Amino acid sequence: MSPPTHIFTKFKNFLTLSGEISALFYNAIKCSFSRPFYLNRLADQIKNLGVGSISITIVIGLTMGLIMTLNFGYGLKKFGGVLYVPSVVSLSLAREMAPFFTSLIIAGRIGSGIAAEIGAMNVTQQVDAIRALGTSPLRVLVVPRFWASVLSLPLLTTLSFALGILGGLIVCMSEFDMSVGFYFHKVFWTVRPEDYISGLVKSGVFGGIISILACHKALKTRDGTRGVGDTTTWVVVSSSICILITNFFISKLFLVFWGQ
Repeated sequence: MSPPTHIFTKFKNFLTLSGEISALFYNAIKCSFSRPFYLNRLADQIKNLGVGSISITIVIGLTMGLIMTLNFGYGLKKFGGVLYVPSVVSLSLAREMAPFFTSLIIAGRIGSGIAAEIGAMNVTQQVDAIRALGTSPLRVLVVPRFWASVLSLPLLTTLSFALGILGGLIVCMSEFDMSVGFYFHKVFWTVRPEDYISGLVKSGVFGGIISILACHKALKTRDGTRGVGDTTTWVVVSSSICILITNFFISKLFLVFWGQ
């Protein structure tokens, strides 16, 4: 195959994949507002994807706060800017670091979990059995996981942000002799409601991306257990890349919208 033909084939496959994912997203939204509703499955997925990710979110949030404050603190100390550390850390966490890193790490857990579970169901013909019973796999498998991810990621991001602020406080008190009152004064003075909103919107979008990519690839899984492994790897890598790219455009959109 010549290079131009190879490039054309890759581009064609990319457009086909994009169309299939977009169609799945559209159908998932459409099914979300028509009966039947599987609220018990939604609750189960929130428990599995959201509550099950609390422990790793705690580690992510606290570690981010500690590391960022330590590096920013000693970096700004050279220029006499230690007093600005709470402002820089809190604003970075609210806008970027908390939603971005939380979603990126959680993508490994949520994405791989969805891909492995639905992929295994597909290769063992359990998805076909759902269709044979007259039930839509989209409603039973995709919609609950999509909304569970969209709802859970902002809550996990909020937890990550709060723990990041706590980690920053620990470092500021122990390393830079900063009082609790001054630290929180700088945090609340710097971070505005729109900064929180931008982070929550980002994490919700990232949650939707992770779940849709995982469900789409899992429903097309073939070749038994090997196919499940390939699907899981593809989902984690693709989700991470999409989060990286989408993060830039959402950040730019908010900056233009609010004129910041």
